[in-house]
Amino acid sequence: EKGPGKGKRTMSAGKKRAAPEAPFMGTPAEIEECLKKVRLLAVELKKESEKAKTPAELGYTNLFEVTDQDNKTVQANIEKVAAEAILSILDGNGLQYTLAQKGGGANTQFVPELDRNYLEFKSMKRQFADSSQVRKTTMMTKLMQLVHELTKRNIHSTKRDLFYADVKLFEKQTNSDALLEELSLMFGCTRSSLQVTASEKGLVVGRIQFDDDADVIDCTKMGRSGKNIPSYMDRVSNIRSTYDKPAEFILLVEKDAAFQRLAEDKFYNTYPCIIITGKGEADLATRMFLRRVKEALKIPILGLFDSDAHGLKILSVYMQGSEAMSHDSANLATPDIKWLGVRPSDLDKYNVPDDCRLDLTPHDIAFAESLREKPYIQKRKEWVKELDKMLAMKVKAEIQAFTSKGFQYLTQVYLPRKLKEGDWV
Repeated sequence: EKGPGKGKRTMSAGKKRAAPEAPFMGTPAEIEECLKKVRLLAVELKKESEKAKTPAELGYTNLFEVTDQDNKTVQANIEKVAAEAILSILDGNGLQYTLAQKGGGANTQFVPELDRNYLEFKSMKRQFADSSQVRKTTMMTKLMQLVHELTKRNIHSTKRDLFYADVKLFEKQTNSDALLEELSLMFGCTRSSLQVTASEKGLVVGRIQFDDDADVIDCTKMGRSGKNIPSYMDRVSNIRSTYDKPAEFILLVEKDAAFQRLAEDKFYNTYPCIIITGKGEADLATRMFLRRVKEALKIPILGLFDSDAHGLKILSVYMQGSEAMSHDSANLATPDIKWLGVRPSDLDKYNVPDDCRLDLTPHDIAFAESLREKPYIQKRKEWVKELDKMLAMKVKAEIQAFTSKGFQYLTQVYLPRKLKEGDWV
C-alpha cells in the first residue's frame, strides 16, 4: 500500500539534508533550452506513429477488439441478441447468450509490435438453465433492457444509477458493473457506447480547448482545481490548442496533490503543456481522454508518478491497457508515454533526504519482482534497471518527497531540469 504511514525510514547517523538547489529563473532563453529535447522527442514519436499497424496486419488472427458504436447500432445489436434468445427458447435450448470471455491473465496477449495488451478470443455462454448462472443470466437480460432504453432515448446513465434501477436483483453494484462489461463483450462495443459511465474522476488543466456538446471549454481558465474530465466522452469534440504558445507536451501526473501544485503555480504557462491526472488508478474516461488528446495534438506525453512499483503499474495501465480491459485497449491505451519520474535513480541524483524515503514492505518487494517479469516491462531495459535499483536500495518515495526541499521545488527545479536534460525513459 502507498502512503507515508505504510513504511518507515530512519535517518542515517550524521547525514544532513543537502542545501537547496537554485531554481530555474524561467527566462525565455532558459525555457527555450528546456523545450529543445521535448521538440526532438515529438519529431521522433511522430515518425514512429507513422509505422503503426493493426494486429491483423501483423498476422494476429485470434485477437478480439471492441469498437465505438452509435445508438442505432447498439439498439440493433440488442434486438438481434434478444431475437436469437427467443429462438433458442422456442427450439427448446432455453435462454442463453454467447459472448467473448473477459480478459484476466491466460487469455490476455501482449503484442510487442504495438506495445499493447489484447484479448485472445474465447467464447463463453450464459445459460438460464444452469443453476450456477441463472441469476447472472437474469441480470444480463435486465441490463439489456435498461441499455436499450438509454440508447433509444439518447440519454446517459451512471453505473450507480443503473444499479439502483433494480437493487433487489443486482444486490451489489459490483454485480451490475461486471455484467455491464459482459454486455460490451457480447455486442462488440465499448462501454461508453452503452451510454453508461462512472462518475467523473480525472482532471485536466493547461493549454487545451475542446467542445463539450455546445460548450467551449478553455482549460487555462479553470483555476487551481482544473476541469473535470467528462465521463461522457461522446460529447467531447474539436480538441485543440490554439494559443499564442500551443501545448508542446502532456504531463501525466499520478496524484491529485502534485496536480494541484502544478496548477496553482501555472506550470503550463511557463512551459506550454497540458496537465492530466487520474487521481491514482485512472478511470476509463481519463484513459480515453488522454488517448484522444494525444491523437488530436500529436505531442509527447511525459509521466510523473511515485517512485514505487505501484506507480509504475499505474503508468503501464495508461500505456498498455489493463488485462481486465484488454478487449478495449485500442481505445484506452496510449503506448508512447515516457517515464519522466520520479524514478528510483532520482532519489540520490536530487538528494532526497533519507527521512523522506520509505522502506519497501514485503508486499512491495513481491509486487516489484512480479511486475519486473511482465513482457511490457522487460521490453524496456531502462525500466528494468530502475526496478532493480529500487529493489537494491529497498526504498520507495512519493512525488511529495520533494516538498522537503521547498514547496515549489517540483515546479521550479525538478521538472525544469528534467526537461532540459531530456531525462526520461
